Order: sequence, then C-alpha cells, then structure tokens
Amino acid sequence: MVKQHVSAVLGHRDFILASIRREFEIRYLNSALGALWTVINPLALILIYTLVFSRIMQARLPGIDGTYAYSVYLCTGILLWSLFSEIALKAQTVFLEQANLMKKVNFPRLCLPIVVVGNGLLNFTIIASLFAAFLALVGSLPGLEALALLPIVALTVWFAVALGIALGILNVFFRDVGHFFSVVLQFWFWLTPIVYPLTILPPMAQDLMRLNPLAGLIIAAQDVVLRGLWPDWSTLAPAAAVAVLMSVLAVRLYVSRGAEMQDEL
Repeated sequence: MVKQHVSAVLGHRDFILASIRREFEIRYLNSALGALWTVINPLALILIYTLVFSRIMQARLPGIDGTYAYSVYLCTGILLWSLFSEIALKAQTVFLEQANLMKKVNFPRLCLPIVVVGNGLLNFTIIASLFAAFLALVGSLPGLEALALLPIVALTVWFAVALGIALGILNVFFRDVGHFFSVVLQFWFWLTPIVYPLTILPPMAQDLMRLNPLAGLIIAAQDVVLRGLWPDWSTLAPAAAVAVLMSVLAVRLYVSRGAEMQDEL
C-alpha cells in the first residue's frame, strides 16, 4: 500500500514542481519588486533583531560574550521555528484550501503536503542563505559543525509535515482543529527556548522543557550556530519519537479516511 502511494506521488513529480513554482510566483504577483521581497523581508528581520537586541537593549546570553551573540541566538531559533510552523500550519489547511482542485483533478492527495514542504524549504533556503551571509560578516560562521544542521532541519521538516498531514485530515471533518492548532502554536512558541535560554529556568522546568520535541531541535541548532559545537544527538530523541508517532497516525488517517475527504469537502 505504501509503495503504491509512493509510486503514485513520484509519477506526479511534474505536477508537484509546477505547483511549487506557481505558489512562489503567486505570492509576488502584481508586485513591483517581485521575488526581491523574499530577500528584503528576512534581511529586514535580521537587521531589526541585531539593532534592537544587540545595540539598543544590549542583550546578553549567560556565559557567552559577543556583541551579536543574542541576535544570532534569536535568529537561529526563529528561523527553525518559522520553518516548522509554516509547514505545519499550511499542511493542516491545504486540503481545505485546495478543495476545488481536488474535485476537478485526479492526483494523489499526498502531493499537496509535498508542495507545502517544497515551498517551505524554498523560503527557508533563501532566509538561511542571508543569515549565513550575516554570520560570515560578523565572524560567527560555524565550520564543519554546520553539517549537523542538515539532519536537524530534516527532522524538523519531517515532524512538521507528519503533524500537519494528521491535523489536515482531521481538519476536513472537524473544522475546530485548525483554530485550536493556531492557538496551541502561540503557547508552543513561548514554551520553546527561542527568546530565552533554557539555562535561566529552574532545574524542574528545564527537565519538563526537554520533553518539548522542538526544544531539542532548536537547542541543537543554536549550539551549532552560536557555539560551533556538534549537537548532543540524544536531545533529538523526543522529536524523532513524536515524528514517528505522527507519521503512523497520518498514514492510518489517510488510509482510513482519505477516500471520504472529497465527499466531505
């Protein structure tokens, strides 16, 4: 069954690539600067965080010296969080948003979340490239340790799309799921060490925070980018475990309820 779905998706790779390109073009349709906004927006974000936290507020991280340390810490966390939240949010609404397409065109429904992942990774690559240029400019670009970011990003994407597909299928039948997840994400952001370091929390709170699957991913990325260290791979175990569980749930929902989605839409 799984092999059949994979073969069907691979057979529609031209459709997937065309959809990713179309989504990217539609985003900047009728815009004078067009795709330049993909550079302007993240560049403005990096500059704002650097100016506000490094220059005006002079924020510092415990045990780490450096004028730009906190802005690098913050940008790293937000970059990975943005990748996760963009894919998860869009995946859990993609079946509803593409309902007309699903009714008119015969194609594997799993192509839609793959298009979401493709667009998310495209945006992430552009922003990450600008961030890398910023790190090089301030002398904080990591060495070979940067290779560790590849499995971290891959696990983040896997977790996000598995969660998004499971919620997306449920959202077709129970529309409150999408609204509830948007609220959960707001709390989830602040329960993840993005704005603050984990070390400022009491020991019990730190232990609870490590159960957050995104905490391990973001801390690992921050260790690589900010400290130039290879991550403690064991901290990624919660994210990997939850990603596996979400994948199993997504597959079971797709197999059991996938045929009913079109009627519900």
